[in-house]
Amino acid sequence: MDLTPDQKGGIAELAIAAKASMLGIVVSRPMAEGSRYDLIFDWQHGLQRVQCKWAREIGETVVVRPYSCRRTATGQLIRGYSSSDVDVIAAYCLTLDEVWVIPISDVGSRRNIHLRLAPAKNNQQSGVTMAAPYRLGAIAQLGERLAGSQKVGGSSPPGSTE
Repeated sequence: MDLTPDQKGGIAELAIAAKASMLGIVVSRPMAEGSRYDLIFDWQHGLQRVQCKWAREIGETVVVRPYSCRRTATGQLIRGYSSSDVDVIAAYCLTLDEVWVIPISDVGSRRNIHLRLAPAKNNQQSGVTMAAPYRLGAIAQLGERLAGSQKVGGSSPPGSTE
C-alpha cells in the first residue's frame, strides 16, 4: 500500500493522539490550520506544542525527519523547526506501532534523527541516540527532560498508582 505524504501525516497525527490519550495525557488540537504544530499535550507540568511526524524503521533504527517540505512556485521549500515553533517532535512508526517524543532542544539542526532500537553491534555509544528514553510511555524520563525537574511520576498513566 502506497500512502501519500498527507496520508502518512494524518495517520501519524491520529496514532500519536490516540497513544497519548491512552496514557492519560490530555490531547488538544488547534482550531485553525496554519500553525507549525499539530497537537497540544497537556502534561502534569504544563502544555507542550507537538509537531507530528511519520517515522520509518530501517534496520535497527527509526528515522525521523524533523522538518517540513512543500513545493512552491520557486521550487521545494524545506524548513526545520525551532523552539519558537514547537516544543517537541512526536514520531509514529507504523511497522512498530510506537511513538517517540523528542524535545526540540534534542533535535538541534539535525536533518535526520536516528533512534537506535538496539545497541550498536560494535558497542559504540558516542553519538548514538537510543530510542527507549524517547518512547511515549517513558513518562518519568520524558517529563524530567521537558520540565527540567525531578517532579514527574513514573506511573503510566500518571497517578495510576498509590
